[in-house]
Amino acid sequence: MSSKRMKPAVEAPTRKRLSKEGRNRQLLDVAWSIVRAEGTDALTLGYVAECAGVTKPVVYDHFGTRTGLLGVLYGEYDSRQHARMDEALRTSGKSLPAVAKVIAAAYVTCVMEMGREMPGVSAALAGSPELDALKKKHEAAFLAKCQAALQPFAKQPLGPAGMRAMLGTAEAVSFAAAAGEIEPADAENEIYDAILRIARRT
Repeated sequence: MSSKRMKPAVEAPTRKRLSKEGRNRQLLDVAWSIVRAEGTDALTLGYVAECAGVTKPVVYDHFGTRTGLLGVLYGEYDSRQHARMDEALRTSGKSLPAVAKVIAAAYVTCVMEMGREMPGVSAALAGSPELDALKKKHEAAFLAKCQAALQPFAKQPLGPAGMRAMLGTAEAVSFAAAAGEIEPADAENEIYDAILRIARRT
């Protein structure tokens, strides 16, 4: 049996000259495909270059380090989550159940759209102080947005402990849904219930 490594199935237009933005998008798509197919341990800048059909310096020019690449991948996920929640909040009802449902649905849907690779990227961020600090920065912005949306309906000021508990629940059940361990609808319901419990404390 051959032990030759199978490259992820991605399009790598090597002959067409791309703009910097276009090349960046191509490299990120390749990186996501590697994580999806082989996990974050397989993600190196050299392997991204090989799969994309470009030289290593091209990839290093875009991301600098593997840490930089992982940070960009997590940032993409975070930006998509914020955009989805912002849009849903604009059109949602103005009540605690309505806002809680928006937050729960946005979180689960975004994780599911990114696929099974998202838990791996998130776990990899905890592997270095730099990445962990980046993740906490993104989380703080997300929690601040949730707090601002929920506070008008809460029975008392929403503190950091309660918001962290909400995020812990959201991440755990969403990642379980992405792994196929539970249904996405069940994950949404758990997050929804957690938000209601936290906001209704007296």
